[in-house]
Amino acid sequence: MTGQEPGTSIQIKSYKHNGQLHRVWKDTTILKSTSNMIIGANDKTLVTESDGRFWVTREPAICFFYARHWFNIIGMLRQDGIHYYCNISSPFVFEKQAVKYIDYDLDIKVFPDMTYKLLDEDEYDLHKEQMKYPEVLNRILKNNVDYLQYWVRQRKGPFSHEVIDQWYERFLTYRT
Repeated sequence: MTGQEPGTSIQIKSYKHNGQLHRVWKDTTILKSTSNMIIGANDKTLVTESDGRFWVTREPAICFFYARHWFNIIGMLRQDGIHYYCNISSPFVFEKQAVKYIDYDLDIKVFPDMTYKLLDEDEYDLHKEQMKYPEVLNRILKNNVDYLQYWVRQRKGPFSHEVIDQWYERFLTYRT
């Protein structure tokens, strides 16, 4: 158990394999917290990049972090439907009021019609060489890309639009 009550505000922090901070989302509201999963939501939250640049998210997002999977999933509620952005990443840890994970560059973008695209393979290959990812890690990450694509095709978990809608309704109950 992370010990976080629903409605609590936390940060999300992503790192790179070498330990460098990559990106921070300032305010995310906990919707559900167990030892295996954290579901959070945010809307118009400040995001700070490692170089100090910052931006604000444009739409509500429901975020799913897993302790046993090497990915996280963000469902973004846009005018034309739910878009998903999936990060191939380490399982999360919860520490000092923040969900933390290592971002391994590979991403899957899923469109409202459930077609999807694997992104950033060049960046992954570059960082794999620069940061010397061990071969066992490479196999884990590639297997999780396959597993995540299976979830998309099966509309499993967050990839059911009804799931995103239900969590968004819960998020709205915490907004003032």
